[in-house]
Amino acid sequence: MTDTLTRIALARRPKGLPEPEDFSFETSALPEVSVGNVLVAVTHLSLDPYMRGRMDDVKSYAPSVEIGGTMTGQGVGRVIASKAEGFTEGDLVTGMTGWTSHAVLPATELRKLDDSLPPSTALGVLGMPGFTGWVGLKEFGRPKAGQTLVVGAATGPVGSMVGQLAKAAGMRTVAVAGGPEKCKLAVETYGFDAAIDHRAYADAGALRAALAEAAPDGVDIYWENVGGKLLEAVIPLMNVGGRIPVCGMIAWYTGLDGDGSDRLPALWRSVLVKRLSVNGMIVFDHWGRFPEFVSEVTPMVANKHIAYLEDVAKGLENAPKAFISMLQGGNTGKQIVAL
Repeated sequence: MTDTLTRIALARRPKGLPEPEDFSFETSALPEVSVGNVLVAVTHLSLDPYMRGRMDDVKSYAPSVEIGGTMTGQGVGRVIASKAEGFTEGDLVTGMTGWTSHAVLPATELRKLDDSLPPSTALGVLGMPGFTGWVGLKEFGRPKAGQTLVVGAATGPVGSMVGQLAKAAGMRTVAVAGGPEKCKLAVETYGFDAAIDHRAYADAGALRAALAEAAPDGVDIYWENVGGKLLEAVIPLMNVGGRIPVCGMIAWYTGLDGDGSDRLPALWRSVLVKRLSVNGMIVFDHWGRFPEFVSEVTPMVANKHIAYLEDVAKGLENAPKAFISMLQGGNTGKQIVAL
């Protein structure tokens, strides 16, 4: 067993899109394991858009990463030392390890995994992203057969789960993705009825015309992953009684999108006159339903009724580069780092 821990720390707070210099690569001795804790050798890390928000020093639903602190995130790994009941050397586990080669975590913050599916699925299709799509669609989307769903970032782990579950519920599903290859993936792999390349349209008006053609009966559920011009394009197409689960706003995370115009009055008027349900969603509020999700969706993944893809970067040192690329849509599928 190695006696060295390596980690990626936050070196400075980014301005806009993160840069490699915003991160630092640190080494130290392995920490001691106290009673009730477990030492995990991390094999896979999850990279997710929410991590960009944690890099800012602003009040939010979760604490910011401190300067010099390890970048936050979920990992999967093997137990190499345990002083907690129920965990032994060799157990496969997942928890909030951060961007690090090793982590000491309380046993109460770890979940055991089995080896029936690849360990990385616990970070994507059967982890927080998949659960986000599952619980958000059930709680706030309320899918109905014959209605229409539009989802942005549709080939990512959240969007693809939402699209596949909505399709299984009998909805017409419209994907919005970046580039022709991702649009092809949305239709051929994830089963969307139509896919629109948002990069092919310079403004919200042109994108709206394409969406109107793909959704001739209007939009009943808009799953909000993106914000930006896609939100502006969709709102006029929403049907009375439409639902908008607000999961993410990746177009605005870096503060670089938009021309500064105040579009809030038009948005708020649409919410009123169309009686829209707009629900902000933080997945941690629903964690009590996670066992139900695992029980329902694991067989669907095992039987290939739910498709998933992973984009795997090799090596902890490449996590910042993969993260920056992901924020610009450079990944295909769930972004994973294999250590």
